[in-house]
Amino acid sequence: MRLNEITYTDAKPIEGYGPGFFRVGGEVHQGPLIVGPTGMRGWSGYDDAEALLTLAQDVDVLFIGTGAEIAHLPEPLRNTLEKAGLGVEIMASPAACRTYNVLLSEGRRIALALIPV
Repeated sequence: MRLNEITYTDAKPIEGYGPGFFRVGGEVHQGPLIVGPTGMRGWSGYDDAEALLTLAQDVDVLFIGTGAEIAHLPEPLRNTLEKAGLGVEIMASPAACRTYNVLLSEGRRIALALIPV
């Protein structure tokens, strides 16, 4: 078996998650979170489309983790993101974290918005 070291660019991988928190780059963050190429910050959730729109020029795809279960985005939010040309993929937060880490390790231009489990 061949093992390869994964090198992350300036973005930080998701190392873990639990009830109400995410561990990113060795730090624990409580509540909803945005992780992207320029770092991470808190997120106010589905009502905070503006924070997501700031990612549009830096990423090709935004993964939105909807918590423990997959859920639909509110239609106004989805329409706003699509109108801005931001590719959006919706999935449960655990799956979004795993997918983000894999694509991050490949050097893809991605970001992640997460609702805790």
